Amino acid sequence: MTTEKMQEFCGTLKGVHEGIKWEDHLCFMVAEKMFCITGFNDNDQVSFKVTPEDFALLTEREHIIQAPYFARNQWVAVQKRSALKQAEWKEYLQKAYELVKVKLPKKIQKEIDELK
Repeated sequence: MTTEKMQEFCGTLKGVHEGIKWEDHLCFMVAEKMFCITGFNDNDQVSFKVTPEDFALLTEREHIIQAPYFARNQWVAVQKRSALKQAEWKEYLQKAYELVKVKLPKKIQKEIDELK
């Protein structure tokens, strides 16, 4: 998935906005909580939050590792974007979003759900 396609897809998720962290990392966030981090180039690694089950499955795949500094929080790093198919990208980005959103206070979740 290209960075542009990632931006398009994440932009369809309610309450998501982009930010820049650490000077050169594009972050996708819901209520200021990150669920995906990448660079601006299409060959940059992508890190995102996953379930414990997906963490175990994905890190067994080639070109997918435990995300440095984030692994303890169940994040993976996709070193080559071709390691996932287009449909898988959408599935895992959606899941990452949901995993972060569900941890937000109920009031904020409700506000996000009411967005058009």
